[in-house]
Amino acid sequence: MRIVIAGGHGQIALRLERLLAARGHGVAGIIRNADQSDELRAVGAEPVVLDLESASVEQVTEALGGADAVVFAAGAGPGSSAERKETVDRDAAVLFADAAERAGVRRYVIVSSMGADAKHPGDEIFDAYLRAKGAADDAVRSRARLDWTVLRPGALTNDAGTGLVTLEASTGRGPVPRDDVAAALAELLETPSTAGLTLELISGAVPVAVAVKDVAGN
Repeated sequence: MRIVIAGGHGQIALRLERLLAARGHGVAGIIRNADQSDELRAVGAEPVVLDLESASVEQVTEALGGADAVVFAAGAGPGSSAERKETVDRDAAVLFADAAERAGVRRYVIVSSMGADAKHPGDEIFDAYLRAKGAADDAVRSRARLDWTVLRPGALTNDAGTGLVTLEASTGRGPVPRDDVAAALAELLETPSTAGLTLELISGAVPVAVAVKDVAGN
């Protein structure tokens, strides 16, 4: 497959790009900063320089030309304002969905967050983040022309991945290494029967490939 990843320089995205390239897929990562291009090439991904906060839907559609699947893994990141949670975590995800539809790319996997909810209460930055992610999920799940999967990891860590997870509609809270999130995303992309599922992911006792096959059969 050819897979295009928004937020291509993110910690999960770089891990995912390396995995997908190793599996023989063609991978492109959308980045805002051209200085990050060499890091993407080092993991086997083609850099595509495009700012999703200012790009038009036509520009993004062009970037998705020839893609078989897309992953939205972009985020405003720690320390960003509530406004940027909306412009990146919400609006850019919607723009990416618009462009996927225009480009005829049905498979759309979005990296969300446990607790994401468009109606989440509270005035803190993290509350705004959960609302933005929830609104993005809702927008993607409303698209009949997308074969979407929403992945909601628990608390992300940089611990070495174990390859053992719990992947269910509701897992309860818990940590999960970014390595294992990337592994789960790779399996989800290669398992089209997971379309239409919203899944939570934390560390557990089930090998990633088995966990994905289990939910695909539900």
